[in-house]
Amino acid sequence: MTAIDGKATDTGADLLPTGAARRRVLFASLVGTTIEFFDFYIYATAAVLVFPALFFPSADPASATLQSLATFALAFFARPVGSALFGHFGDRVGRKATLVAALLTMGISTVIIGLLPTHAQIGVAAPALLALCRLGQGLGLGGEWGGAVLLATENAPPHRRAWYGMFPQLGAPIGFFMATGIFLLLTASMDEATFFSWGWRVPFLASAVLVGVGLWVRLRIQETPAFRRVLDGEQRVRLPMAEVLLRHPRALLVGTALALATFVLFYLMTVFALSWGTSRFGYSREQFLWLQMVGVVCFAATIPLAALYADRFGRRRAMILATLAIFVFGLGFAPLFVAGDAGATLLFLVLGLGLMGLTYGPVGTLLAGQFPTAVRYTGASLAFNLAGIFGASLAPYIATWLAGRYGLQSVGWYLCGAALLTLAALLAAPRDEAEDASRGRADGRRAHAG
Repeated sequence: MTAIDGKATDTGADLLPTGAARRRVLFASLVGTTIEFFDFYIYATAAVLVFPALFFPSADPASATLQSLATFALAFFARPVGSALFGHFGDRVGRKATLVAALLTMGISTVIIGLLPTHAQIGVAAPALLALCRLGQGLGLGGEWGGAVLLATENAPPHRRAWYGMFPQLGAPIGFFMATGIFLLLTASMDEATFFSWGWRVPFLASAVLVGVGLWVRLRIQETPAFRRVLDGEQRVRLPMAEVLLRHPRALLVGTALALATFVLFYLMTVFALSWGTSRFGYSREQFLWLQMVGVVCFAATIPLAALYADRFGRRRAMILATLAIFVFGLGFAPLFVAGDAGATLLFLVLGLGLMGLTYGPVGTLLAGQFPTAVRYTGASLAFNLAGIFGASLAPYIATWLAGRYGLQSVGWYLCGAALLTLAALLAAPRDEAEDASRGRADGRRAHAG
């Protein structure tokens, strides 16, 4: 029995995988989130570039874009429901089976989007069906993320939890890179009419192949040692959601707030930036997607750096430093994101998405550590996805409204406000064992020097 961030948990250290089994677990946690985020991001890209014209025709392009972004937001409201649904079975039945079900839910919803008729073909039923599929995506991702993080961290040695927890987090930039790359490839290989006729459907239909690969990998892994110990000790709770809400409300509140700035930053740098850059600043779709691709490489590169620092000095401390940097970045939002200066915009994307990696790398492990094993799937997933509602679902919509009414710097102030809320939550969160060990080393050095 050990403690994670002040919570008594049973890691099952004697059952931790080694060698090929460990690599299989890490790959399974990575490949699943990569597929899920690929599915999620192709919708985000299409919501800006395609759906306003095909599913929400309007004389006012800005109004059509806002309607499309509203369907984008739907998934974030479905994600907590997915957390409750899949979290219940994840904490009752097991991580492995629940992760398979979450992947199927997300994958099927995505493939159906690629088959939907447009507004010109079936009228108002088209956006209604699109919204329904978007809800399915939200349900699937609501159950996916928490299970993938637990699959990695519950198989990790105590001193390597942030490093193991980094693997599912890498699925976000890899999935985004793949989603952006396939839209760039389609843009380069076909004209505008062909793209809007059927080309946009290709990424959604191609998801079926990726889901097949993900299922093959996940069906070959074992249940986590920590959950096996819960089963052996008959520690399962009857209603994990009720347990989280009644016995761990503070952890839920702190966990939601500490992930808030992470969500706001990411969806400002991706959905809002793409929409504003192509509609107001005159960048072509292809040009801006290339700029974002470079930024996403920086996103991926800073995730392992943050994990290494978090295992050495503490996950909470790593996120505090990243959040302070996000606040500073918000102050300079407008001067960097400008029309007609691709160099400045590239720097804007590199800095913003690089900071995203620094906060995203440790957030999964830190959230998991807020809850005991018996309700960790439900608790961590719910906190993460509630942060998605408050921090991401409406971020592109709010940012578009703010920028149009008060100027682009108001979007930066919006990011600064989110960073302050996250910083307050991080200061209220308990220290983790790596942070305590780091403090002990520092105290020892001072004592020796004295």
